[in-house]
Amino acid sequence: MKLVRGAWKLLVGIKDFLVLAFMLLFFAGLFAALSSKPNVAAVRDGALVVALDGTLVEQPEEADPFAGLSGQRAAKQLRLRDVVRALDTAKGDARVKAVVLDLDNFMGGYPAAITEVAEAVGRVRASGKPVLAYATAYTDSGYLIAANASEVWVNPLGGTLFAGPGRTGLYYKGLLDKLGVTAHVYKVGKFKSAVEPYIRSDMSPEAREANVALYGALFDQWKGAVAKARPKARIADYLTKPDEVVAGAGGDIAAANLSYGIVDKLGDRMAFGKRVAEIAGAPSGKPAGSFTAIRLSNWIAANPAPTPGDAIGVITVAGEIVDGKAGPGSAGGDTVSTLLLKGLAEKKLKALVVRVDSPGGSAMASEKIRQAVLQAKAQGLPIVVSMGSLAASGGYWVSTAGDVIFAQPNTITGSIGIFGLLPSFENSLAKIGVTSDGVQTTPLSGQPDVTGGINPVTDRILQSAIESGYARFTKLVADSRKLSVQRVDEIGQGRVWIGGIAHQLKLVDRFGGIQAAIDEAARRAKLDPAKVHPVYLEQEVSGWRKLLVDTMGGGDDDGDWVDEPEAGTDLFGRIADERRALVAQALGDARRLAMGGSVQARCLECMGIGPAVARPSDQSLFELLIAQVSR
Repeated sequence: MKLVRGAWKLLVGIKDFLVLAFMLLFFAGLFAALSSKPNVAAVRDGALVVALDGTLVEQPEEADPFAGLSGQRAAKQLRLRDVVRALDTAKGDARVKAVVLDLDNFMGGYPAAITEVAEAVGRVRASGKPVLAYATAYTDSGYLIAANASEVWVNPLGGTLFAGPGRTGLYYKGLLDKLGVTAHVYKVGKFKSAVEPYIRSDMSPEAREANVALYGALFDQWKGAVAKARPKARIADYLTKPDEVVAGAGGDIAAANLSYGIVDKLGDRMAFGKRVAEIAGAPSGKPAGSFTAIRLSNWIAANPAPTPGDAIGVITVAGEIVDGKAGPGSAGGDTVSTLLLKGLAEKKLKALVVRVDSPGGSAMASEKIRQAVLQAKAQGLPIVVSMGSLAASGGYWVSTAGDVIFAQPNTITGSIGIFGLLPSFENSLAKIGVTSDGVQTTPLSGQPDVTGGINPVTDRILQSAIESGYARFTKLVADSRKLSVQRVDEIGQGRVWIGGIAHQLKLVDRFGGIQAAIDEAARRAKLDPAKVHPVYLEQEVSGWRKLLVDTMGGGDDDGDWVDEPEAGTDLFGRIADERRALVAQALGDARRLAMGGSVQARCLECMGIGPAVARPSDQSLFELLIAQVSR
């Protein structure tokens, strides 16, 4: 009995310890979560620190509550409209003595989003308020933002090179041939290059033609914007013969940046902090290099979007368009349509703006979202489409429901075409001695047969279905844009266009951002644009999820420059990070494309224009590949 009593006391002690440990962890996490929340009262005179850690997006994905437990920092995402609003409100507020752009860990964004932030920075500078930018090494997109600052700093041990738009892709035909995998591709559009990696070993002439034109136009816009912001910068030589420029500086890239007017000052984070302190003041009892800072999250919370007058609904179609439900950052057909229909029933909306920032995806999900938008039109609401950085393929499909379409000159749009892809493994199985046989009562029995092969009858039916879907797509575009189907077919064929060319082709109506679209929606509803406010029809993140995210370290903590420094890597480290992410993203795109279960209206080539950011699953796939190669 003594042994039993002793064991029981031990179990009770373990239980009490675990309960106590859990309670301590819970309250510590609760305290951390409450401490990390935006604090409006903390906003006082100082420098607004716009720490662009991560990527600029239209709609951030939900943070993984357990990301902090993996030992790896999850890539952060910053909502574009929050950053722009923060900059616009800062320029006229006397509490903000300067704006600091911390671009050390900036991972980029699509051209339209970058341009919008760069122009907002330019407005702050034009107001007479100092804007100071810092990075160890700037990306092309980061530099476009920094170029609009009053002072551009770079770390003397870092430096910046410009790559320009362009990329190489992975082609899998050789691998598939070795494995005996047959890729059955059904598509319409000679420019629909998303499926080329499975049927070719290199880029087709049509895809090369389209990409050269697209990348060239984007690069010309980037150079023009940089030249406008920094007219004295000798950017041409730096772009055409960077090796001579760097060699002429003895291999010192930062010194070359300075001598060519790319940057204004060389200095580390401490030196930069001291410079900001001269303008914004230095807090007592803080380390050297500290300055009186206003946190971005606190500033955004202190400057919410105004809500006067009537409501203009804004439904966001952001990220890949997928069947069924999906969280923020992806456009689930069921999720987006439900949010819209619920908003129409409850919000007393006077007009609707459809904000599209998507490379497309499932054709069926795109049509489901379009049908939901048509319900708003059936209620008599004016429909205005606002294209963000991307509105291609399925994104354009959704846009056809609008009365008028706004885009930016560097919006990526078009890609009017659809495709389907089915792999079969009859040759792979034959290589290991496995064959298949059976009985069919009709030509479609057991089809598509991924083990025995897809027969010609099925191939013809599936190709016919794709052609029918393309005909439907072009008819939608023709009707909405008041063009002939023949004309839409000419400018369609899966080809991608920038907003400026799309405007000439009558695929979009006007240039302007989300605010221009909201103003137009108000006017079409016979309302004063100054007396309306947008109501964003978005998913609410649960309080428990927010608590878990903050507790586990997956939240957005924008730091205090010196108190929680997150110094960026040098040029070599940044290049290595980008290349790893690019390969991981390409592998992930290939897997998603091959495993997709529906007809796709997707612009895969568009993904190469934006930031190379791999999902956690993509990173795992990349690490697995490296492990296999290393054996």
